[in-house]
Amino acid sequence: MSVEKILTAEQVVQRLRSHRKSGQSIVFTNGCFDLIHAGHVRYLTEAKALGDVLVIGLNSDNSVRRIKDSGRPLVAQDQRAEVLAGLSCVDYITFFDDPDPYELIRAVSPDILVKGADWEERDIIGGDLVTSSGGRVERIRLVPGISTSMIIRRILERYSGKTGPGE
Repeated sequence: MSVEKILTAEQVVQRLRSHRKSGQSIVFTNGCFDLIHAGHVRYLTEAKALGDVLVIGLNSDNSVRRIKDSGRPLVAQDQRAEVLAGLSCVDYITFFDDPDPYELIRAVSPDILVKGADWEERDIIGGDLVTSSGGRVERIRLVPGISTSMIIRRILERYSGKTGPGE
């Protein structure tokens, strides 16, 4: 089981000290990662390739509800974290309850901050913290045609009025 990857922010910061002493670079990304799909896996694999240690700031259920809508997340935070922890490219996962990861980014102090290419660099939360301390911001191209919202829409279209698959 990979739940030892799921830590509090304080535990992550503590673990990162030894990685830094070893000269390893820290990569940070964040998101909801609701209904984890191939686009997420490709994104996280590319993020990990940018450095040595990949840390995910995972929106808590409350945070997701605030930024998405009351129907999200579809998958509870502990389950989302467990699936992410099963990916070999992911080293640490920590939850954040705030609407954005700014304070978590401040605490983690990554060398590389990663977001999807759908974000303009000037709009990437925490980018100022990372670049002012000598780090960099990287934007990763998203996989066309794959998103959680698209999957949800497809499910609703296919199963509208049905009580479940196969009926």
